Amino acid sequence: MHTLDDFEFKQRKYMPVFPKASGKPTIFIAGYPCEDDKPMPATEFHGMQTHTLCDQFLRYFQIHENIHVGMDNFIYYREGDLRKVVAPDVYVVLGAARLPLRRSFYTWAEGAVPTTVFEFLSDATESEDRHEKIQIYLGDMGSQEYFIHQPEMEKPAEFRGWQRSPSGDILEMAPDAQGGLFSEALNLWFRWEDQLDTHVRLLRPYLPDGTPITTSMEEERLRIQEQQLRVQAEAVAEAAEARAAEETQRRREIEAELERLRSQLALESNQ
Repeated sequence: MHTLDDFEFKQRKYMPVFPKASGKPTIFIAGYPCEDDKPMPATEFHGMQTHTLCDQFLRYFQIHENIHVGMDNFIYYREGDLRKVVAPDVYVVLGAARLPLRRSFYTWAEGAVPTTVFEFLSDATESEDRHEKIQIYLGDMGSQEYFIHQPEMEKPAEFRGWQRSPSGDILEMAPDAQGGLFSEALNLWFRWEDQLDTHVRLLRPYLPDGTPITTSMEEERLRIQEQQLRVQAEAVAEAAEARAAEETQRRREIEAELERLRSQLALESNQ
């Protein structure tokens, strides 16, 4: 497992490069609702996947003040048209200020649109996620990338991604041999792994060299392991220092005894 210091070096190395958004952070604009009156509950599989990925993004991108990560809030992408609104599970906006937190995201006020969008399939929205939202996110709203993923292990695996070409064409991404997809915008790989204890098919981000971006729990375990290793190393060093001191003292005692014997021998020789 990588060390935290190694990861921080790679984090700076692989951070995407992009221009700052032309607008300014906007917490709320009157007349644009931040909530609807028909909240749709999600399954625990869906919720665990959404919160895990959002947590990984928040911690990974926190070193850059102009990367905003959002989760399950309204994005209004056409000023004056309340119908032009979406609420993706997770999204990343390169160029927009990380803070403050927004009640909704208004693309015209921020001067930026979500760069990369993630939807996790559920029974209620999976058809729309696979079809209509491709055009909404990449065509109408102008995002660069869109990914969908099935987090429930009891259902067939499904991880797909689309990107908008410089000419505006929408192209589906080709997976690698392991089924992973590379986000050119975020400079990250995405692959899924089965969590047998929770039955969640967890989509995870990786650095270009294959280093995983850890979850909060994994990072805490890593910190504990590193602390334990430091304590062990300090104990070994202290023991070695103590042994070295003992050996030095013993050597001095032997040298003193030899000197005493030489003196005694010389004295006896002169008698």
